[in-house]
Amino acid sequence: MANDNHLFSVTCYNVTMLNNKYYNEFFDIGQQKMNFSFFELSLPDDDPVYTLKKVMEELDFSGLLANCSDKGRTGYNPIMMYAVVTYANMRGIRAVDRIVELCERDLAFIWLTKGQKPKRDAFYEFKNKKLTSDVLDELNYQFLRRLQKEGFITLKSLFIDGTKIEANANRYTFVWRGTINYYLAGLLDTIDSLYQKYNLFMDENEYGIQYDIPHAHMFVVEGMDKVREVIEQNRKRKLTKHKKLPNHTIIKIDHCSPLEILKLQKNLTQIAEQEQIPFVYEKGKRKPQIQKLYEELEACGERLMGYKECFEIMGTDRSSYSKTDLEATFMRMKDDHMKNGQ
Repeated sequence: MANDNHLFSVTCYNVTMLNNKYYNEFFDIGQQKMNFSFFELSLPDDDPVYTLKKVMEELDFSGLLANCSDKGRTGYNPIMMYAVVTYANMRGIRAVDRIVELCERDLAFIWLTKGQKPKRDAFYEFKNKKLTSDVLDELNYQFLRRLQKEGFITLKSLFIDGTKIEANANRYTFVWRGTINYYLAGLLDTIDSLYQKYNLFMDENEYGIQYDIPHAHMFVVEGMDKVREVIEQNRKRKLTKHKKLPNHTIIKIDHCSPLEILKLQKNLTQIAEQEQIPFVYEKGKRKPQIQKLYEELEACGERLMGYKECFEIMGTDRSSYSKTDLEATFMRMKDDHMKNGQ
């Protein structure tokens, strides 16, 4: 038992010495191995790299250093690696290959690394094994508070960055409001013709008089007049090779519209039962006219309910969403992955 305690104390001593070494080495506590002060001559006094190092002096790197092993080669200083990655992000650089190149050529990076030249494998290992998400969140929180303490930032106002980045997601799950409006206009024309067909069917067979069923009147969806106007303008603009106009009119399909179609279907079902007209589904059998009309109404009702659901998902504050991520919003880019320039 005594031997085990002795081994444990030696291990703790080695880890503590390693952590102190990282701190002293990066923040120049104690004797420097090499003097790279001549690099400062070419750096402006207000370079952000000085501010970065000053802010980092009081950060607690225990979480980061806990992921470092004291066995084998020590590798690059993790505090230095974090400083390099952070400074690169401050300058809008995220590509590892670009960071490696700057560590060899840029004086600010050379000043941070003290002339060392970490390669891409070292950065990938650092990001994947040492700078975990929990460690990064903790360091970012400390960094933010330290900047506030130094007076570099205030937390009174919050701004959302409007930078748009193409996500690594399925590109073919988008639903556009303008597309739905276009197809909804065609669907309503089809439903209107079905209503006329329904009334004609009831009159020819005198089912309306026999079963006391009134004529069906086409429902109205507010905002469709404006949608149709834009569609007609775009047809003319296409002939003259002009850019299409956006068709993002907010359309709301009320609950009564699909119910009206369902009411007609129930009327046809009632007539078929009273007249003993069977609905057939087997292959090779001819469907009666009443069944064909019923199925056409059913298909249009399902499409109408689908468009209604799409509008409810989008709401009124956006014009698109993803089928696989209902909270995501698609945006047209100047040059997408299919090289379709906007």
